[in-house]
Amino acid sequence: MNAVQTLRKLLGLAPRISREQAMAAFTRRYASFKELLQANADLAGILAGLNAAQRGDRSLETRQVRKEARRAILQCERMAACLNDISNQRHRDLSAAVEALGGRIERELEQHARGDVTSLTLPLSEVDASMAYSVGGKNANLGELRNMLDMPVPRGFAITIKAGTLFLLRSSGLFRNIYSQLRSVDTEKPSTISAASQEVQRLILEAEVPDTVSDPMLAAWDEAFGAESDIVAALRSSAVAEDGVQSFAGQYRSILGVRRQDLLMAFKKVMASLFSERALTYRAAHGYALDATGMGLCCLEMVKAKAAGVAFSRHPVDLRSNCVLINGLWGLGEMVVDGSGTPDQWLVSRATRKITQATIAHKETRLQLARTDKGVESALADVPEELRDVPCLSDGQVRRLVEMALELERHYQYPQDLEWAVDEDDQIVLLQTRPMGLDSTPEESAAPALKHMRPLLSGADVAAKGVGCGPVVRVHPDEDLTHFPEGAVMLMQHSSPNAMTAMQRAAAIIAETGSLTGHMASICREFGVPTLMNLAGATSLLAPGQVVTVDALSGRVFDGEVPELLALRLARRRPGVDTPALVLLRRVAPYILPLHLVDPQSALFSPANCTSLHDVMRYAHELSYSEMFLLSDSLSESGAGGVASHLVCSVPLDLYIIDLGGGLKHPEASTAKPEDVTSMPFRHVLNGMLNPAVQAKGPRPVNMRGFLSVMGQTMVGGNQHGGERFGDRSYAIVSDRYLNFSSRVGYHYAILDTWCGDTLSKNYIRFEFAGGAAGNEQRARRVRCIGLILTELGFTVEVTGDRIRARYQKYPKLELCSRLDQLGRLLIMTRQMDMLMVNDEAVQVYAAKFLNGEYH
Repeated sequence: MNAVQTLRKLLGLAPRISREQAMAAFTRRYASFKELLQANADLAGILAGLNAAQRGDRSLETRQVRKEARRAILQCERMAACLNDISNQRHRDLSAAVEALGGRIERELEQHARGDVTSLTLPLSEVDASMAYSVGGKNANLGELRNMLDMPVPRGFAITIKAGTLFLLRSSGLFRNIYSQLRSVDTEKPSTISAASQEVQRLILEAEVPDTVSDPMLAAWDEAFGAESDIVAALRSSAVAEDGVQSFAGQYRSILGVRRQDLLMAFKKVMASLFSERALTYRAAHGYALDATGMGLCCLEMVKAKAAGVAFSRHPVDLRSNCVLINGLWGLGEMVVDGSGTPDQWLVSRATRKITQATIAHKETRLQLARTDKGVESALADVPEELRDVPCLSDGQVRRLVEMALELERHYQYPQDLEWAVDEDDQIVLLQTRPMGLDSTPEESAAPALKHMRPLLSGADVAAKGVGCGPVVRVHPDEDLTHFPEGAVMLMQHSSPNAMTAMQRAAAIIAETGSLTGHMASICREFGVPTLMNLAGATSLLAPGQVVTVDALSGRVFDGEVPELLALRLARRRPGVDTPALVLLRRVAPYILPLHLVDPQSALFSPANCTSLHDVMRYAHELSYSEMFLLSDSLSESGAGGVASHLVCSVPLDLYIIDLGGGLKHPEASTAKPEDVTSMPFRHVLNGMLNPAVQAKGPRPVNMRGFLSVMGQTMVGGNQHGGERFGDRSYAIVSDRYLNFSSRVGYHYAILDTWCGDTLSKNYIRFEFAGGAAGNEQRARRVRCIGLILTELGFTVEVTGDRIRARYQKYPKLELCSRLDQLGRLLIMTRQMDMLMVNDEAVQVYAAKFLNGEYH
């Protein structure tokens, strides 16, 4: 088959090839290759996100699992179609494999789809845990407690996600204005978050609630509470993903003391908290969209609480403890969760239900509901003298709470964090439950004793384990923390979730008072910020700017840097939580995530053995390289004459360039000079070839034994390809970021295929070198020498006989450019190196010479 026929066959062209037709064929294949690389990068991001969700490192809703699974199918369809376009439809079996996998995934997605809740409100009697993505996490959990576990919860109703979404989207121009403000946010600049938050909340509070939203809410109030005029409710956020894998603890508002006439304004205030500064910061940190609209609300009759607090079914910090932890105060529970009060604390054995430790705090103030001119509000009041040192729970109530906590843990199959209250009849009422944020620092990371050093402070409660070091910066919880310095130690009088806005920039946090079961402690554990609480005298003893080491393993603070402790700084991640979304993900994951096709050389590497979308991705990606690697096979002296520019320079190659877009300044010119090359990868290869140190300064030294061997092999046709000479014309097919370079000179060839751009996952170099005019042993030594060089440069190398294949994938652009320059030098240096490979010692010698910059 002559060269023109080869070109026709590989490119599927008509018998007569015009320049336009040839260029169209090359351009089409290149465009498909670019699209395949992009689809591969997009799919890699999808798979990474699903993997993170499966590990519990990322929160996904059920609808997001469906969306991401379908996006993965679409990207595989793109990859299969592009591969077929590149190869002239030689991989149709891959498209069939994608179709089959897509069908299996769709059946799982549809089988587990639930009908959307169309109501704007629902009585709690109609809610359960499976409805989290219609009514939000808090509502779903309360409905589960009431209806499935027969546990005591207040009267109330759920305001669905749909109601909140309709308010934001249907109020005239509201969401458009919100979106406009959020577009100005730069997540790297906290000041832009603060500014956008203030403006968005103003827009929401000034908006009118449409009748289509307000009427159902008022009707639900009347249905839940009847005509009782003295009913006072709490309106709490119940956002999508809240009380789930990411805790969102304390990020959204709760409005206490709500009466019927206050309901709509309270609704707007809670909805506005979707865009509070700390909520926006939290969403940005966890990868959630800033313009989230998934806010449900929970309207519950307020318990006239004698006492309230929280309970953890497992100790939130000491994972070795086998105790339930309960904190409580007189009055409403807000002072427990926001850390502003020091609570009574009980540790109760999970095994025996015995109280192993009771720490009763001195309680001078409590929060109570009080009627004012503005309505019903929570207000501080004095605790009666006779109750100040009395436990707020009886031993019987403590044990009852322990039984509830353990029953919830068994039901949800995960440790639980629950809020409780004791009403005027001394009955326990549950206000919410959610998965605990567990500190997962390995237990072996115990702090050293450091007996030779005296800590500045000790005896603190560890709220989140770890070690941090930095200058002390004292803050007030309610001040603007936008400009809190990176790497400083945050020192505060008492804990507060408001610290969220600066928490990620803090090396550690010290709160003079605070609750291990409060919102801030939960968030600190979630973000992995070393945190100490209840460290008396910290704010007076530690000076602003003083560098300290915070030992949040043993509850100590040291002056200056302590290297023995800093060595223990650890990264932590939370375990996963069993949510409806994860249940669905586990159903479809086997058809999406596993990778079985790991060896391209295996006989099993085929479309028939693609049992997951990851397999499809691997196969299409690998074969796309192979197909593009063979692109130069479609060229010949006669077939490419009208589409190539002859390179005029001192490189000892008869080199022609075909520009697919952005590779040459004058792509239609018959000749080109090095300065006309605009292709980034080709420019670096040329720079290496033209490097003055590489260019020959005279005749290459000839080893006579090697020379005679080459002559003898040539005369008898003893080279690898049976005496067949390759053409003396070389080709470079280029674009701004792509290069397919084929150097076929005499009896050896080299092919270099590379993509060099800004997206790290797309970047690669593939290189192959084979053949020569010397004997088998000398040719084999040459490729071993090349292999030593490329291995030192970071390539993955495979040597077989006198053939070497090498690849360098997923590195930054600058790294690729450096390797391409070296490959340019290598191509020049190794052209006749086989005649110098007279013994095994020469392999090491010439590899060392090249790596030392000695090319002659």
